[in-house]
Amino acid sequence: MFSNLSAGALGLSLDHTQAIDLAVKHGFGGVDPDVGYFRGLGGPAAIAEHAAAVAERGLRWGIAGLPVPLTAPAEEFRAALATLPETLGLLSAAGVSSVGTWIRPMHDELSYRRNWVLHVSRLQLVADLLADAGLRLGLEYIGPKTFWSTERFPFIHSIGEALELIAEVGRPNIGLILDTYHWYTAGEAAIDLVGLSDADIVSVDINDARDDRQRDEQQDLDRRLPGSTGVIDLGGFMDAVRAAQYSGPVKVEPFMKSLAEQPVDDVLSDVARRLDQAIKG
Repeated sequence: MFSNLSAGALGLSLDHTQAIDLAVKHGFGGVDPDVGYFRGLGGPAAIAEHAAAVAERGLRWGIAGLPVPLTAPAEEFRAALATLPETLGLLSAAGVSSVGTWIRPMHDELSYRRNWVLHVSRLQLVADLLADAGLRLGLEYIGPKTFWSTERFPFIHSIGEALELIAEVGRPNIGLILDTYHWYTAGEAAIDLVGLSDADIVSVDINDARDDRQRDEQQDLDRRLPGSTGVIDLGGFMDAVRAAQYSGPVKVEPFMKSLAEQPVDDVLSDVARRLDQAIKG
């Protein structure tokens, strides 16, 4: 596995070239791809040349976002699906290997079963297009009770449910995005990760939780940097990820507005250090 700089996940306003330069400067192993930047390069050959230059600087690509809203109205979903192949072509030209999205853990109108059927059918369509482009899809379940309990029908918010969904979709290029924060707020432990392999995990996020709130009081968009409070068992989580022989990106996504108010180099130096410590164990 490798440390990945995801400027957006840190709330930092960096353009693609700045992110690459800073990732190299602070010793990250990877950086997020930027579809908009790829599109502006003018074609597959130029994109491939850019990707080769990034690789020469010792960086790999992290995970790209899936530009398809899984629970959108049918017309909006179909429109997004129609434009997806163009985006996937750009990612493929750059050598990006995966995209990801999150599973909305509740719905005001659809019961659990109806929502399940909707996700299975739509994920099959998305996964097939991704497979044609040689890409994997990562799905992130959302754990905080303060989020999934806010609408009438709770939906998937645990690793067991996410794995069941993936199994029913039945496409080999779908796996998990694992996040320590959702793992913790879902009430899970290291044992829940036993048996996973590299093929089951597409991306990993590490964060910590506030130490002045109980688990069911934690807010999805109010986290802490990994290892800063010790509320989350980062060591146990990472031991399980290592046991799975996971080989992909690991990033930090704390949703801390204060990071954008600090010198960028200070933030990235700290984040890189925390990532390296977690990865090396």
